[in-house]
Order: sequence, then C-alpha cells, then structure tokens
Amino acid sequence: MKVSAKADYAVRAATELAATTSDRPMKAERISDAQGIPIKFLEAILLELKHANVVKSTRGADGGYALARPATEISIADVIRAVDGPLANVRGERPEDTRYKGSAENLTKLWVAVRASLRDVLEQTSLADLISGKFPKRVQTLSDAPTAWQSPGRSGAR
Repeated sequence: MKVSAKADYAVRAATELAATTSDRPMKAERISDAQGIPIKFLEAILLELKHANVVKSTRGADGGYALARPATEISIADVIRAVDGPLANVRGERPEDTRYKGSAENLTKLWVAVRASLRDVLEQTSLADLISGKFPKRVQTLSDAPTAWQSPGRSGAR
C-alpha cells in the first residue's frame, strides 16, 4: 500500500485536532506549524475533511477547525477515504470488479483480500486509538510482529 502525502497529512491534521484539549476551534496555521504541513495543502485537505463530515469549521476571529464527531467515532479509514477515495483499487477499479484470464484468474480474490486486510486495520482504528497508542487487539498484534518492522530484503523479511 502506498500512503499518499495527502492521506498522511490528513491523518496528522485530524490527530492534531483530536489531541487538542481546548474547546476552541484550532487555526489551520497552528495545525500546519505543529505537524509541518504546508499551509496551502493543509487548507485544501481540511476542506475535503469538512465535506466528508470529519471536521467542522467556524468562521471569524475565534474560528478554526474541530472534529465533527468524537475522536472515538472517526476511523483512520474515514480520514483516508475523505481525501483519497477508496482504500484499495486496481487501475482505478474496485478489486471485485477486476477480471483476469488464464494463470491470473484468481488475482481478483487476492486484491479483495488485500482490501479486506486494509479495512481490518484502518476501519477499526480510531483517531482516539492512534493518539493513545492503545490500538485494537488485532492491530496491536500485527504491529508487534517482529517481521512487521522489517523491510523486504532486510533480515529475510518479505
């Protein structure tokens, strides 16, 4: 899976909003400074997150951004889908819509399984989980596996 800069920035911006202890909306400039996200890119991301009902905005001198729902109710998948669309696609198609012939005919099943695996992690992990570091058991188990931290070509990991 390739995580786009946009998705990475969106998750970081959402976690910044989720981690705030203030009841006041947070200015985009503050999020930008805290996370090192270019302000113009962040503003576009925040607008997409607003359209997806992940964040809400308030205008005026005391305005800014806040989460639209509690952090426990916003999954990482919600944030990624808001800015990048579906979690997994193959050449722009949904995995279940792909068709292959011959020796590759079972590839559709593999792409569907890859999407299911992504969903398993990203839909079950909330912004609150990410901030606390207390992940759902399945996510923690995957993360705790020694091979999860190894890149292919290093120490035999694949």
